[in-house]
Amino acid sequence: MKPHPKREEIVYYLKCLRERIIETFQKLELRHRFERKSWKYQHQGGGEMAVIRGECFEKAAVNWSGVGGDTFPMSDSKGAFFATGVSLITHMFNPHVPTVHMNVRFIETEDKWWFGGGYDLTPMGFPYVEDRDHFHGVARDALGDKLYQTFSKNAADYFYIPHRKKERGMGGLFFDHFNSGKFESDLAVWKAVAESFLPAIMPIYEKRLQQPFMVDEKDQQLHARAHYAEFNLLYDRGTKFGFQSGGNPEAILCSMPPLVKW
Repeated sequence: MKPHPKREEIVYYLKCLRERIIETFQKLELRHRFERKSWKYQHQGGGEMAVIRGECFEKAAVNWSGVGGDTFPMSDSKGAFFATGVSLITHMFNPHVPTVHMNVRFIETEDKWWFGGGYDLTPMGFPYVEDRDHFHGVARDALGDKLYQTFSKNAADYFYIPHRKKERGMGGLFFDHFNSGKFESDLAVWKAVAESFLPAIMPIYEKRLQQPFMVDEKDQQLHARAHYAEFNLLYDRGTKFGFQSGGNPEAILCSMPPLVKW
């Protein structure tokens, strides 16, 4: 399969984005560092995990991957493929500090290419309206009202947990198979999502990290995490893609909470 002319540029952008996020998150941890671990894909390419377990982040992972093969593992395309992206998850020690997830990806197959990704906010038992308003406000400012409305509704639909009859959090942005036929325009939208992530989450983290909490609130957080784990194992497309493509199980399951209760 002939690579897209912008493939190397996209991979470079993703790696730089990831380093900026790791550097920003690292500033919140004084005594713990991200630990990196590379892995190779069974066909072509591989990736690197960066995981931290500390006093602020009970567990956080900021991963990059770039993999390819002869057979696309999902039913929405066929033939040879290349997929690259950055995916991250945070599980915070303080129950008043919400979990956040972000993913931006680019996929090309023999017959098409597309962008995907987004980010979403998941309070673990303690939702704050002002946090939701800030998070969504940054997303709206980055995309404009029309795209924000579309991607926000996508998130509400995608992050719905059918067996719980609820959304898993406060929503955000989600898009997949994004291809208007105008590559540079679509690339700009994709980058706008990526660049708005840190401004969306960091003010919330800086505000909530020192908020006092009680033992029973920690227990409430662990029960709320159960719903997050259920979604990731049952419905998440990234988890399905990873396993169906023969990806690295450790990297795929980085999204799972470190502790959880049912």
